[in-house]
Amino acid sequence: MFMTALSRTEIDAYNAKGGAQAQSTDPQAAQDRFLKLFVAQLSNQDPLNPMDNAQMTSQMAQINTVTGIQQLNQTVKALAEQFGQTQAAQAASLVGRQVVAEGNALSVHNGVVQGSFSLPQASDSVRVDVLSQTGELLGSTSLGPRGAGLQHFDWVPEGVDAARAASMQVHAMANGQALTAMPLARQRIESVGIIEGQVHLRGADGSTLKQQDVLAFL
Repeated sequence: MFMTALSRTEIDAYNAKGGAQAQSTDPQAAQDRFLKLFVAQLSNQDPLNPMDNAQMTSQMAQINTVTGIQQLNQTVKALAEQFGQTQAAQAASLVGRQVVAEGNALSVHNGVVQGSFSLPQASDSVRVDVLSQTGELLGSTSLGPRGAGLQHFDWVPEGVDAARAASMQVHAMANGQALTAMPLARQRIESVGIIEGQVHLRGADGSTLKQQDVLAFL
């Protein structure tokens, strides 16, 4: 039985099969299979219509491409696993630290209410109202002038259970005009975990957030 050069469809089918088996075979095995097929093709080719050098070179280049892609996939996979291990090790150091993210939540540590917010520009005065879960005003604290950007504050309640503090309202003024301040969630990290390759942080209130969603570590 005589054989002519492999068609493009046959080569693509072989490459697809090799790609599907890449996880269970190494690049050397894939190359060996191709070479056996290639030698069989040369041994059975039509002597009246042999493969020319361009066809041979093209097919050899294709197996080299497939082998290179498989080796690259293995390298990327190893790097991804190593990166995941590094992330996990770094994330473990975040336990016990406070983080700031989007939201409007206060944290309580040793009886002190702690919060954060962001200002669009420098302000002449800032007042923060501390609210309960039902929206009841528990108290206020005046922070004086503050600069633009991320700001933090502590409030020591008097005659009020600090555990009731849930959210805040920020009132900022600049040149007699009210500024739109952005309240931010601040909480202490109790545990970390890797979910689908991403680091997730669990706060004291049981909520979770991704590490890339953290605006600041305190």
